[in-house]
Amino acid sequence: MELKAKFYITDDDGNKFMGIGVLWLLEKTRQLGSLRRAAKDMTISYTKAYNMINRLESCLGVDVLERKKGGSSRDGASLTPFGAELIRIYSEFQDEARARLEEPYDKFDKELTRLKEEFKNG
Repeated sequence: MELKAKFYITDDDGNKFMGIGVLWLLEKTRQLGSLRRAAKDMTISYTKAYNMINRLESCLGVDVLERKKGGSSRDGASLTPFGAELIRIYSEFQDEARARLEEPYDKFDKELTRLKEEFKNG
């Protein structure tokens, strides 16, 4: 057995706006220099990616992407300094939160093993 944990942040109404998917989208946008290309690489629609970023920016009240308009492709985006720091602190939060789950999970796993042995059929 293995523990899998998903973390996400919600607004006051309980709607998700930040999680691993948004983190991956921001990282991919930074790597590829385009939200459209990031969405395509992640096999999600551009509309979905755009809405994920808009919801994030709306909930936080800060831009995470600087959109570039013009040029032949009319495409391009880079992370704002805030967006770059958001990736860093959210990644650190997830790593720390997962690490803190290991001890209680280990305790649970030992107790479950003991309980299964106690109630084992046959």
